[in-house]
Amino acid sequence: MALECNSCKKSPPEVALLKRCAKCSTTPYCSRDCQKADWKVHKKVCGKQADATTSFQDGPTTGNSSPPKGLEQGVIRPFTRLENRTWLHDRSERDVYGLLIDAYRLRVEDMYNIEGEADADSIYGGAANGLRGFKRFLERVERCPGILPPWWDAKKKECETLGMTPSQWHDLRSAVEKSDIIEQYGDSRFPMQLRMFAESVYGRAPSGTSGTAMSQMMVAMEQGKAEGMESHMMDMSAAMLGRR
Repeated sequence: MALECNSCKKSPPEVALLKRCAKCSTTPYCSRDCQKADWKVHKKVCGKQADATTSFQDGPTTGNSSPPKGLEQGVIRPFTRLENRTWLHDRSERDVYGLLIDAYRLRVEDMYNIEGEADADSIYGGAANGLRGFKRFLERVERCPGILPPWWDAKKKECETLGMTPSQWHDLRSAVEKSDIIEQYGDSRFPMQLRMFAESVYGRAPSGTSGTAMSQMMVAMEQGKAEGMESHMMDMSAAMLGRR
């Protein structure tokens, strides 16, 4: 059964995009107006759905691991891992699948908002889901030496299956934006991680700029070598992460 707006009951391609409620990450809507119209009814179950989603997705974390929720387990020094191309290593299979899906979804959202680009077979181009574009993304990832964990080999189909499974966060039928990512994972810098991973795959940021300087600064901060650089990082963040 096709995913449909919880208010007007329309589904793609009749409506261009469906986005899930940012609080419960479950209920889909085609617009803010539909979400507002449905709020009196939805608010009765929204909190319960959010609690259920959190209890299922939250996993054990240690120290300052990132993200603090949304995955089975976070990792220490994620920006150092991005720099070393081991960001996807030492994670559970489901976490790797979810991160690949969300890196792709945020990249497509950024390309649409920043450069006005949308593939015809993406949800931004009117398609019912982003599976075809995600398959192309995975092909690019697989061409990047060492970026995938050693066990990946024949796991691509399982990753695609997760993206097409309804009623869960990593849904290729639904668009996602920066604020959704922050709320889902509880980490204001997690969109930056997803964007830096996608940049390492495509070779550039959606705006045509490079995130190398920001990446190096984040690595230095993780290693305690960037004392006094916080204000400079904020200036760079405004330029790089001002994307919606």
